[in-house]
Amino acid sequence: MSNTHATRVAVVGGGFTGLSAAYELAKQGIAVTVLEAEAELGGLAAAFEVGGEKLDRFYHHWFTNDVEVMKLIDELGLNERVAINPTNTGVYYANNFFKLSTPLDLLKFTPLSFIDRIRLGLLTLRARGVDDWMALEDKTAAEWLKELGGERVYQVMWEPLLKGKFGPVAEQVSAVWFWNKLKLRGGSRGKGGEERLAYFKGGFVALAEALATRIRELGGRIETGAPVAAIRPEGNVWQLDTPNGTVSADHVIATTALPLVADMVRGWAPADYVARLERIHYLANVCLVMELDRPLSETYWLNVNDPSFPFVGVIEHTNFESPATYGGRRIVYLSKYLPHTDALYRMDADQFLDYALPFLQKMFPKLERGWIQRHHVWKARWSQPVVEKHYSTLIPPAAGPQPGFHLASMAQIYPEDRGTNYAVREGRKIGRELAAQLG
Repeated sequence: MSNTHATRVAVVGGGFTGLSAAYELAKQGIAVTVLEAEAELGGLAAAFEVGGEKLDRFYHHWFTNDVEVMKLIDELGLNERVAINPTNTGVYYANNFFKLSTPLDLLKFTPLSFIDRIRLGLLTLRARGVDDWMALEDKTAAEWLKELGGERVYQVMWEPLLKGKFGPVAEQVSAVWFWNKLKLRGGSRGKGGEERLAYFKGGFVALAEALATRIRELGGRIETGAPVAAIRPEGNVWQLDTPNGTVSADHVIATTALPLVADMVRGWAPADYVARLERIHYLANVCLVMELDRPLSETYWLNVNDPSFPFVGVIEHTNFESPATYGGRRIVYLSKYLPHTDALYRMDADQFLDYALPFLQKMFPKLERGWIQRHHVWKARWSQPVVEKHYSTLIPPAAGPQPGFHLASMAQIYPEDRGTNYAVREGRKIGRELAAQLG
């Protein structure tokens, strides 16, 4: 089917940033078309089916202080789909499990001496008290965390998580990135100090689909299976080439990973602009999702602080959302961030399970392969921008090198880290600004 047509604004990418921008434009009666390369909307929030219910390919939750996404849900009249629960979090260290959900749990964390437990608690409080994050831009996360908590606290608590998340580039990660993580988690707690998180019934893709439905009701157009090969200026009009035809637009909002945008504009954009789009590095992600016939543990989020274990965490989703949602299956995610050139990234689902299972069985000796009813592997090439020192100087501006070209990608979210809440915030912001400009 041909999608050749003209529109006022073309949005490249059907993740939450692109959909939120299109929503704001459509609300103002401005003709908008969303072009999504994949068959499904949602970007990293895409889903698959388990027990008749949609399940996120990559684990997701919101913090209770993620106000932007909550506002959007309220506008769409979907508040009843949000479940907020206290979570059970823990740490695996030196072949032992430690609960780490409340301040009292921290005081019982025996891998650290009592004085180091106090240092760890004070570290999180001091981190939440930082007002001028720009002062942290000159430090790596490792340098800053050692300053705040000392060498032992860093080695036991933070270094394994940094290396588990960022692998070979862990030493490059900015203090700003880690500061924001500590601040965000500290602000999502109940009266007893327990962490409280939110989940959207039907998976995050259900929110993306509800938003897409609203955009269409407002007159917007959404095309899936429409990867944009090139974005070309012709006079005052932009031409976007897709396999199904060319879309003409007065304005373009590009929301995909910056290196992909670089490929789309390489034919006309200045070389230094293209180089800037290619300067920010991204890690890929491989996520193994297992459907078990019984629970693995009682913990929702288990941080793995064992350097020999190749995963940063074990996320047992059905200790947060009821297993009844998924036909009684217990859902476990194993996530691995890595360079896209890593051999693990090329493995299929069976190879990846064969690789991962011995590590899991070391942690959970009772686990048998027969517990695993089905398993899936999902991959994302552009999963995590590497937030380096002085990252603010690397971010390209929202306004492109020619009028009418706009950027709104997850790599531009800063000092916060990428996530649904900020994707919604930035998408709505650029959508409102452009709607006001277009009158």
